[in-house]
Amino acid sequence: MKKILFIVIDGLGDEPIPVLGGKTPLEAAKKPNLDFLAQRGICGLLRPIYKGAMPTSEEGHFALFGYDPRVYPIKRGIFTAREADLKMKKGDIALRGNFATVSDDLRVLDRRAGRIKKPTPLLGSLKGIEINGIKFFVAGTTGHRLAILMRGKGLSPNISDSDPYYWSLSKKVIGSRPLDKTPEANFTAKTLNKFLEKTRDILKKHPFNLQREKIGLAPANYLTTRGASSLVAFPSFKKKYNLEACSLSGNPFYREIAGFLGMKPLVAKGANGTFKTNLKGKFSAAKRALGKYDFVFLHLKAADTLAEDGDYQKKKEFIEKIDKNLGWLKKVKTVLVVIASDHSTSSLLKRHFERFCPVLVFGAGEDGVETFSEKACEGGGLGTIDQSNLMEKIEFYNK
Repeated sequence: MKKILFIVIDGLGDEPIPVLGGKTPLEAAKKPNLDFLAQRGICGLLRPIYKGAMPTSEEGHFALFGYDPRVYPIKRGIFTAREADLKMKKGDIALRGNFATVSDDLRVLDRRAGRIKKPTPLLGSLKGIEINGIKFFVAGTTGHRLAILMRGKGLSPNISDSDPYYWSLSKKVIGSRPLDKTPEANFTAKTLNKFLEKTRDILKKHPFNLQREKIGLAPANYLTTRGASSLVAFPSFKKKYNLEACSLSGNPFYREIAGFLGMKPLVAKGANGTFKTNLKGKFSAAKRALGKYDFVFLHLKAADTLAEDGDYQKKKEFIEKIDKNLGWLKKVKTVLVVIASDHSTSSLLKRHFERFCPVLVFGAGEDGVETFSEKACEGGGLGTIDQSNLMEKIEFYNK
């Protein structure tokens, strides 16, 4: 049995870009090493598994690891709370939030508030809020992202997202609503909506935001929420597959997903999840980890972020940077290399979208695919499979 190097290039798939000659960033990229691995490997497409308006990172990653979102209660709140070091108790509800910019009539102008980097003064103003006997705890994670924890009696995670982008894809702020007919869901949605109204009043008048507006920056004057979740537990990755696993990620959210499943978090110096992340250091750390662990999860974030910003050119360049660090994999004999993605991200729509994701498995035979791309992988030997079936295929190839 071989060791497994599981590389996830976040948001890898895209759609044809006119300026790139009708090619996707992956198709347009110069990627001799990825193409070599595809030519000597088995390729296919992964069908994203998701329950909301579009594929999400949390659903995509859990599905890749074999935890089907249609079976397991996978929502982002609990992982964002872990990332923010908010300790959940039984009965708590956690949500992922964004600082956003809205107009006076509550139309979303920027769902990331200009990708605000240090909203510390705003976070401080949101402490100690209590509504209907429910205490709210708010903590920042990275940039515009934050975690919200609701604590008190009679709460339910069965409420809708208040983020218009992820739920209805509309452009106006929407309130949370109950997703079942229980009094708990109704109470939770109403209480959360009152919290969002209260925080809007606080943020709108905050000197920090007034100053941002003066100098032409987007004010972080609203909170959007999604992924309400209660405290849950899944079977560990070790128990599920009998593999000692570790993770390498410059983004803390993906470390938390891996840690939730019992993967050992490893750190590579200079790995920060951005376009300038230390790819050389990250792959060197992965190479060392293969000496100790059976399964190494290596996460690469920037392709997704760049596509969300509409920067298809830099997305192409980042794929090329990844490719330059893959040459050593051509010679590995005792490692099964998997290159996949959690979802596709459109550089034109600037969001996740429904396109199937290319995947390759190197070290288990060949299928005649000549290049690693969305179109080429359609004809691969792996076929088109649900993301949640990928680990099953890897187990088969690694017998």
